[in-house]
Amino acid sequence: MKLKLHIWRQKNTRAKGKMVTYEVDGIEEDMSFLEMLDVLNEKLILNDEEPVAFDHDCREGICGACSLTVNGIPHGPEKETTICQLHMRKFKDGDEIYIEPFRARAFPVLRDLVTDRTAFDRIMQAGGFVSANTGGVPDANAIPISKKDADKAMDNAACIGCGACVAACKNASAMLFVAAKVSQYAYLPQGQTERKRRVLNMVAQMDREGFGNCTNYYECEAVCPKGISVSSIALMNRDYLRASLTEKEEA
Repeated sequence: MKLKLHIWRQKNTRAKGKMVTYEVDGIEEDMSFLEMLDVLNEKLILNDEEPVAFDHDCREGICGACSLTVNGIPHGPEKETTICQLHMRKFKDGDEIYIEPFRARAFPVLRDLVTDRTAFDRIMQAGGFVSANTGGVPDANAIPISKKDADKAMDNAACIGCGACVAACKNASAMLFVAAKVSQYAYLPQGQTERKRRVLNMVAQMDREGFGNCTNYYECEAVCPKGISVSSIALMNRDYLRASLTEKEEA
């Protein structure tokens, strides 16, 4: 398979970037998208050219590091799939592919396709944890929680913090990410003690980072590689409203 790649190249955050065109051949349909980029980089290195910088780690769809926009779609054309799990069989011989980093003011480009997504880390540090002593792990049958709520908590905990939701949103909103991290604890008994403080702190940090507001277009859900539902945003909004009304009373 032979492909024409249009890739965003940028030396650093301050430099002006541009699209650069490369041709690569010998691509097999069973290769992952990142393996295809590996082939390109091997060719560039052999030609004494600078390889394309891109993020990756586990390459198993778990870590969320492989954050690329392919033909305008975060993580590419295959639904509920990270870019490292996207295979070249989704493309045809002779295709032109446009590859860019995730675009958001809160995700500045560090180099080429690598963005700084530490804004998510700071949001998590603001409240995405349980600090109360909840004791040891009880027997599963003794946990006072319904299977429905347990399933919802696990669904939200599946969020890998890749940032695709931000890249897809016209406002660069991080609402789906924050909602997933809030909701995974909101459904569990262990998360109740800090529930109000958690949502207030995480939303406040999200706003400080410069993310936009949600306008309910559902682009975030459409590109989420873990299929996180926008219903989590509704839960977060309800929790935020309740906490905002009672925060002063409980302070």
